[in-house]
Amino acid sequence: MFDDREKIALFIDGANLYATSRALNLDIDYKELLGAFRNRGYLLRAYYYTALVEDQEYSSIRPLIDWLGYNGYAVVTKAVREFTDSAGRRKLKGSMYVELTVDALGLADSVDHYVIFSGDGDFRRLVESLQTRGKKVTIVSTSQSQPPMIADDLRRQADHFIDLDTLRDEIGRELPQRSAGRDYDEDED
Repeated sequence: MFDDREKIALFIDGANLYATSRALNLDIDYKELLGAFRNRGYLLRAYYYTALVEDQEYSSIRPLIDWLGYNGYAVVTKAVREFTDSAGRRKLKGSMYVELTVDALGLADSVDHYVIFSGDGDFRRLVESLQTRGKKVTIVSTSQSQPPMIADDLRRQADHFIDLDTLRDEIGRELPQRSAGRDYDEDED
């Protein structure tokens, strides 16, 4: 599936990977994740995308974002938007689809193999577009959860699919006793 001569780029949809890893009861060691893909080819870039709640004094995701930024990841963030739904409930929205897509297409001249950590079907069109440019695309998500975290049309479009659970021994670590929660719910655009 991987050729050690390939230039690889990782694109991590942070909210989606978080939900997938939680569904599998898997705590990801992001240092090991970089190492695992460095062993599969020439790792050109590793991007991590997430939305942040700006006005909070403390964000449980901030230590991770800071660590990733100092340890080999290009971290892309944006502020979560607040809105009121039709029932009058306060909602937070933080979608990173556009940012991930723009960055992926921007590297099309430099990358041979894209690895996208997301099961979101909204990325199917991006995968198709990269493939028409002669690029290989691997999707990392899971079908082991109920419901599966991978959209069927995304899995069918990808050149390869890696179930995150199969990477457990390479990138997983023991879960801490208490688990940190997300600061927001990611809603679709």
